[in-house]
Amino acid sequence: MSRIGKNPVSIPQGVDVNVNENLITVKGKLGELTQTLSEGITVDINEAVITLDRATESKDHKAQHGLMRALLSNMIEGVSKGWTKELELVGVGYRASNQGQKLDLALGFSHNIVLEVAPEVKVETVSEKGKNPIIKLSSFDKQLVGQVAAKIRGFRRPEPYKGKGVKFVGEVLRRKAGKSA
Repeated sequence: MSRIGKNPVSIPQGVDVNVNENLITVKGKLGELTQTLSEGITVDINEAVITLDRATESKDHKAQHGLMRALLSNMIEGVSKGWTKELELVGVGYRASNQGQKLDLALGFSHNIVLEVAPEVKVETVSEKGKNPIIKLSSFDKQLVGQVAAKIRGFRRPEPYKGKGVKFVGEVLRRKAGKSA
């Protein structure tokens, strides 16, 4: 059996999980998420515990079993606690500011990059003197937060020599030595 798939998922207080044929809906205090179930995967809800089962032992069903369990767990955690990602701008003159859902980035190009962020994602920028600017993204949808963070990071990836660029807070970059004279 799949190690991840066989683990039960507990439902915290204030979270409502509904299953209609092959559609799972999770409602919580932060929002509502839906996910379609893969074929061959069944969901069983007993009190405050969800267990997933698969129809056969085929390789595809085993993979889908673990995937569905992980997606369901992320949905439940998202609507109850939420997900956050923090990005750090490393470089001279790199700045970030936001007006509502518009994120204005100065990343060393000849023009500023203005990004309209999805309404489900809350954007916050922190700029302290002497420290690198930080962009905080938070939402109940883990996939959406990751996608927005990856898009922002893609504007100026961290380079391996000086480490300049947009990186995740806590990310360890592999540095190169550069020229040896």
